[in-house]
Amino acid sequence: MHALPFQERLRPLAFAASLLCAFAAQASSHREAPFITTSPKVDASDFYMFMSYESGRTDYVTLIANYLPLQDAYGGPNYFSLDPNALYEIHVDNNGDAKEDITFQFRFKNTLKGTALTIGDKSVAIPLIQSGTVSDVKAASLNVNETYTVDVVRGDRRSGTKASVTNATGGSATFDKPVDNIGVKTIADYPAYAAKHIYTVNIPGCSMPAKVFVGQRKDPFAVNLGVIFDLVNAPVSVLTDPSLINAGHDDLADKNVTTLALEVHKSCLTAGTETVIGGWTTASLRQARVLDPSPKSGHQANDKAGGAWVQVSRLGMPLVNEVVIGLPDKDKFNASKPKDDAQFASYVTNPTLPALISTVLNLPGTAPTNIPRNDLVTTFLTGIKGVNQPANVVASEELRLNTAIAAVPFAQQNRLGIVGNILAGGNDNAGYPNGRRPKDDIVDISLVAVMGGLCVANGDTDALKFGAACKPSAVPLGATAFKLHDAVDNAVVPLLGAFPYLSTPIGGTK
Repeated sequence: MHALPFQERLRPLAFAASLLCAFAAQASSHREAPFITTSPKVDASDFYMFMSYESGRTDYVTLIANYLPLQDAYGGPNYFSLDPNALYEIHVDNNGDAKEDITFQFRFKNTLKGTALTIGDKSVAIPLIQSGTVSDVKAASLNVNETYTVDVVRGDRRSGTKASVTNATGGSATFDKPVDNIGVKTIADYPAYAAKHIYTVNIPGCSMPAKVFVGQRKDPFAVNLGVIFDLVNAPVSVLTDPSLINAGHDDLADKNVTTLALEVHKSCLTAGTETVIGGWTTASLRQARVLDPSPKSGHQANDKAGGAWVQVSRLGMPLVNEVVIGLPDKDKFNASKPKDDAQFASYVTNPTLPALISTVLNLPGTAPTNIPRNDLVTTFLTGIKGVNQPANVVASEELRLNTAIAAVPFAQQNRLGIVGNILAGGNDNAGYPNGRRPKDDIVDISLVAVMGGLCVANGDTDALKFGAACKPSAVPLGATAFKLHDAVDNAVVPLLGAFPYLSTPIGGTK
C-alpha cells in the first residue's frame, strides 16, 4: 500500500473516537444491558469484519459474530447450545443508507436421541450429552445433535427475498454444529474434529463459493474485567506506562464463546462502485413465550414461543452499548436499528465516559473540553472520508469496512490498527477502525481517542476539519493521551492463521 499524505494518515485517529471508549468496561459487549443478562444465549459479545488475511483468500471478507460469552470449559453436563427459539442474524449495508441490504439468518435445532442403557430389566436414559468418544461429525455417541440452517435475505430482513445457503458438497441446507470441547477423553483431537465442521457453501445470488463455521471457540477478546468494573482499580502509573501494557490479568483468558462465522467474496457483499460495507449482528426472540408445566419426556424444551420477532441484542462497533449508551436506554439500543440512531446522539455529543475516567482515576479536569463533541459525532456516525466512509452515507452506528483496502498479513498487523501504524509512521489501513480484526486492541485505540488524541492530532489549524474547538489546548492530558492502555494486551490472545481465525476452545480438562 502507498503511504498517505500526512494529514490523511492522521485522519484515522478520528474514527477511533467513534468507539467512545472502551475503558470503563472493555468486554466489548458482554452482559451490556439489563435484559440481555437474563438471556445469555442471545447475548452478542463481539462482532468482527475484516479482509481475510489467509494466503489465497485476500478477496474475501470474514464476518464473525460471537454469542453466549463467559463460557467455562467445564460447563457440563449440558454445555452451551444456542437457542432454537432465537433468530441470529448478520446484516450488511452496502450502500450507506443505514438499512440492511443483505442479511444472513441462522436458526438452530437440538435433537435429543434419548440414548439409554439397560440397567437390570429396564432401559434407562443416560444423564449426559455423550455416551462415549466423539471424532466424527455425526458421532453415534452424541446424545444431542445440534444442527443449523443459514438463509440469505436480500432487502428488508423481514420482508425481503429469502433463499437457503447450501452445502457445496451434496446440496444440503442443514449443517452440523460441533459439540463443545468437553475434554480430551471425549474428543481426543478437538482441532481436527472442529475442522470437519468448516463447510464450503453456495450462497444464492453469489457466483463465488463461501465458507461457514458455527461452533465453540476460545474468546479472542482480552479484558481485565474485575479491575475495570471496580472503578478502574489500577494505579495511573500502570495505565500510562507503555512498558506495562500486559501487566494486568485477562479475565477472559479461560473463557470460550460460540462463534457464527462466514467468509464471503467481497463481490457478493458490495453494490455498484461502492467498496465500503457496514455490518452488525442482532439476535431476536419471539414476542410470546409460554412455559409448559408438564413438558413431554424426550423433549429438551419446556417452552413454546410464538408471535413476531423482537430484537433483543445488537452489536456493530464494539463497546457502544457497554460504555456509551446510558443505563436507561441500553435495552432500547439493543432493540433499535441503525437508521434510528439519531435518538442516541446526546450520548455522543456529551459523553460521560471521559468525566468518569477523570473521576475514578483521581485525575480531575482531564476530560477534553470541546463540548459538544462534534468530532466524535462525525466519526461515530459516518466513518472517515477517504478511508471507510460510503459516498452516500446516512449517519448510523455500524462497523464499516473498505473492501478495496488490502489485508495485511498477521505477522505485520499492528495491534493498534490504523492508529498504531500512524503513530509509528506505518500504513496498516486494513485494521480497526476500518473493520475489526481479532488482533486489533480496540480498548487502547479507543482510550487514545476518547481522552483527546483526536484533538491533539487536529492541531490548532483544524487539520482534520473537526472544528476549531477540537485542538490540543482542549486536551488536558496532552501527549499522555497517546500512552493510555488498559494493562491487557489483546495481541497475545492465541489465534489461527486461517478461517475461522478464532482459536480452539479451552477443553473441560484443559
